[in-house]
Amino acid sequence: MPEQQHVFLTRPLDEAVLNEFRPQLRPQLRIHPDTEFPPSREELLSAVRGASGLVTMVTDRIDAEVLDAAGEQLQVVANMAVGYDNIDVAAAAERGVTVTNTPGVLDESVADLTLALLLSTVRRVAEGDRFIRTGKEWIWGPQSFVGLDISAGSTLGIVGLGRIGMATARRAAAFGMHILATGRRAHSAEAKALGVEPATLEQLIAASDVVSLHAPLTAETKHLIGKDQLAAMKPGSYLLNTARGPLVDEEALADSLDSGHLGGAGLDVHEYEPAINERLRGMENVVLLPHIGSAGDATRNRMASLALKNLVAVLNGEDPLTPVEG
Repeated sequence: MPEQQHVFLTRPLDEAVLNEFRPQLRPQLRIHPDTEFPPSREELLSAVRGASGLVTMVTDRIDAEVLDAAGEQLQVVANMAVGYDNIDVAAAAERGVTVTNTPGVLDESVADLTLALLLSTVRRVAEGDRFIRTGKEWIWGPQSFVGLDISAGSTLGIVGLGRIGMATARRAAAFGMHILATGRRAHSAEAKALGVEPATLEQLIAASDVVSLHAPLTAETKHLIGKDQLAAMKPGSYLLNTARGPLVDEEALADSLDSGHLGGAGLDVHEYEPAINERLRGMENVVLLPHIGSAGDATRNRMASLALKNLVAVLNGEDPLTPVEG
């Protein structure tokens, strides 16, 4: 890599990971210093000027304006996420800019979180914790905080049986759940070995006690779960989303929960993230998390390392490990 390459990271990364790559990125490595918040739009447009490479997060909107602000020397946008709906991939391709992502390295961590969210929601773990913290007088009762017993023949519907969906299916199978799934992998040998039954979205929604979303966000999948789909879900069933917030019409979800049709919901991602739907925030049967699906220490470091490997490869004129097709 030429010495004067300017690489901009939109967030600080783990120092041990950065130190592994610093010899290849010096002396022009620039890092947005705030660990909690991304650069503002103005800061981003300023910081990318003259950059040949960007390491971005799902919170960074990389569109034609940003790509043009960077200039013609920009070669690569390495997104530290499996999704890339925050990047205008077509605009990047038009400008000859390679876009990469970090698939594979976060599958197990997100699946772990999905099961944690499932149990917290259907067994009312978060609700029970909040109740205990009120200090109210209580005593065990046969009807107190009764939830869904998932190991008693409950059905999990996985919408989008990709890598993360399959990892979730393996965990659910260990709990003895019956599993329905959409997607091509639902017909695979691995899915069959787990007892996964292929289904259409309509069949899955109607038959599942818990519906878990693992689909990518595209123009076609926005509001994949809306008023009609929620109405078609089993009475008392649950919705989980650890994929992308806009897959769900959250106002329609709040309506369904308000009516008592759904038993609850668990959301790690949100339609207008970081804004949270105020109706959902006030519901005891809704578990809300701050987008922590991949937030295991080893997983986040693997994501950072893969993003940097992709960036260095492109700047060295080599093929990236995990390119996104334009």
